[in-house]
Amino acid sequence: MALPTSRSTDASTRASRHVSRRASRRASRHVGEGITAPALGPWGRIGLTALALFGLLPVYWLFATAFMHRTDVFAADRPLFPVHPTLENFRAFFDDPALLRALGNSAVVSTATAAVSVLVSGLMAYSLSKFRYRGRNAIMVMFLLGQLLPGALLLVTLYLMFSAVGLLHTYTAVVLAFTTFTLPLSAFLLKGIIDGLPGELIEAGRVDGLSNTAILFRIVFPLITPGLVTAGMFAFMRAWSDLLFALTLAGPDRQTLPVGLTTAFIHEGAADWPALMASSVVTSLPLAVVFVALQRHFVSGLAAGAVKG
Repeated sequence: MALPTSRSTDASTRASRHVSRRASRRASRHVGEGITAPALGPWGRIGLTALALFGLLPVYWLFATAFMHRTDVFAADRPLFPVHPTLENFRAFFDDPALLRALGNSAVVSTATAAVSVLVSGLMAYSLSKFRYRGRNAIMVMFLLGQLLPGALLLVTLYLMFSAVGLLHTYTAVVLAFTTFTLPLSAFLLKGIIDGLPGELIEAGRVDGLSNTAILFRIVFPLITPGLVTAGMFAFMRAWSDLLFALTLAGPDRQTLPVGLTTAFIHEGAADWPALMASSVVTSLPLAVVFVALQRHFVSGLAAGAVKG
């Protein structure tokens, strides 16, 4: 009987590895740029489906309550879905001028927070990634430690600072307060993406006579657009949903939607749940529209920041 030679053994090993890699690729599923998820068996799919339905249950309850009559909502045998759908609960939102003003305030504050966060975090990320100077690592550590501070402690500090310089109860105070929360995470996300850019691109820009500002806005920012979109969406959602800082810093004329909904529908010992749910549906629509419109950039930006960061 002929013994296998070393050449035939190596060929068999390579063939086995090739088959294993193909099986691994078949077993994975592409879910986004740079992200793959392993294929699941029947029980795994059933389990994940159950978890997804459980996570969507509060959303369904929100929509179902918004379209129910008040008698059905507070009935002992409350139905699981609107038997006789109604739009009556939505009138409480559109008939209240204070809530419409709060909607405009939220749009102004959230958009400004997103714009400031994207611009400043982009400059910070470029500096931390492409420049070498003393204290660079200390700045990054300080950003991380700042995220560990309780929000109430930071709120007191900001209140005293804004009161001292006369910015209390202004849009500027609210935007700066929201930016303090969104800036560190946005900067780290963008730094991870800029780290992946080849230095030859920046050197080529300098050879062509471009300034650092021109290199940043004409070369770096266009290449990291998904990351900028992701940072902007994160800042927008953070500002749109905040209650504590807006309640303390905004004042009566600059209140945002979370504050307006709380003061309009939640009172001591009672709450108008159907109207509150209907108003929550209305206020969630802008976020849903923004997310759906920019979902592709959001996923790719998160993937780039996670892989390269």
